[in-house]
Amino acid sequence: MTKTISFHDLSQIKAETRASLLRRAESDIEPFIEKVKPIIQAVRDEGDVALARFAKAFDNSPVSADAIAATQADFDAAFLEVDREMIEVLEFCSDNVRRFHQAQMPESMWMKEMHPGVFAGEKVEPIESVACYVPRGKGSFPSVVMMTAIPAVVAGVPKPVIITPPGPNGKIDAATLVAARLAGVENVYKCGGAQGVAAVAYGTETVPVCRKIVGPGSPWVVAAKRLLADRLDPGTPAGPSEAIILADETANGRVAALDLLIESEHGPDSSAYLVTNSRQVAQDAIAAIPGYWKEMSEQRVDFSSTVLCGPRGGVILAEDMEQAIAFVNEYAPEHLQVHASSPHDYLGMLRNAGEILLGEHTPVCIGNFALGPNAVLPTNAAAMTRSPLGVHDYIKLVSIGYVTRKGYDLLAPYANKFARYEGFDAHANAVSDMRTRAFEAGGDRS
Repeated sequence: MTKTISFHDLSQIKAETRASLLRRAESDIEPFIEKVKPIIQAVRDEGDVALARFAKAFDNSPVSADAIAATQADFDAAFLEVDREMIEVLEFCSDNVRRFHQAQMPESMWMKEMHPGVFAGEKVEPIESVACYVPRGKGSFPSVVMMTAIPAVVAGVPKPVIITPPGPNGKIDAATLVAARLAGVENVYKCGGAQGVAAVAYGTETVPVCRKIVGPGSPWVVAAKRLLADRLDPGTPAGPSEAIILADETANGRVAALDLLIESEHGPDSSAYLVTNSRQVAQDAIAAIPGYWKEMSEQRVDFSSTVLCGPRGGVILAEDMEQAIAFVNEYAPEHLQVHASSPHDYLGMLRNAGEILLGEHTPVCIGNFALGPNAVLPTNAAAMTRSPLGVHDYIKLVSIGYVTRKGYDLLAPYANKFARYEGFDAHANAVSDMRTRAFEAGGDRS
């Protein structure tokens, strides 16, 4: 059966069609909310027993309640199972990710003298415990381990953990364990989906309670994060994969098509568009895709064709680059790659994206695996207000203030006036003559 790539002309479509192009699978999370509630309750009530039951039901994995945690033997076996070349790849890419996030770390403390005797600043403290969610349903993702666990370690999180669905053999993916050890995290647990989120929210006999969870996941995971947000900081929204390839008339349509396929193969809930002002680029890309599908596995072709031939993917033709960029900014994609002979020319106009990859030699897969910046990015238009995952997601800032007597004499009248205006008596009294008298009564040591 012939698969037809979805094609939309921005100058011809109606407002409701344009709105539908902006929708992601993550937008349809409501149907999962009710399905997730009993899973969360079961984990809360039964702990590891529920995790084992759900591993069998959802992952077809024979995990027993007393074998939720990865053992040192599991890690050692993983290093024997993964071939040396892949371990070297993980070492190289992990080093790039580590160096990027080390450069991203803010200074541990700063203070500035605002006025004579008035000092204000901040100190950095790592979050006590963070869970890194590593999906597995559509493949194995040691790259997600790198992107979530390495910045946790760089940020100094004392208790980082990894949760991930077990495989059909009841084990954790070997490359995931290798990447975890290279990152410096050896607390890895066999629990994915909504049940994994519930496990770190409430804790089980094996899985510790965490303050925050980071990492991409399915709609089940997104729904669980939403329901448990009062117990567990859900972090940057990271749902199903999405990408826009932005191409001007200087782009090679066949190369753009190669890059369009990258995020489309993640799964049927992904989103992927080629947005271009050139009908020729659009036609060349559409013509090239069937040939590229022949070089992919049946499952990946099924995922990719479902996306590119469906309502959340395909090719979008704009009248000009101004219209194309306006659509990109409104869409706010997770991944954005610019195909153009001078891609930097558009950088200043591109405001909303999780990442912007410039040029035909910077495909999303290089960003996903090897470049260094984090590839866990905000989805579902959250890039309008949210940033990529980074060390700042694993730390918190604590404000510091120090005021001398000289500084107090300067600030107190301002604070007193504010307090009186807002009707707070104790506030005002604390910066009034009452303070002076209190010092005198107790012996002024200033």
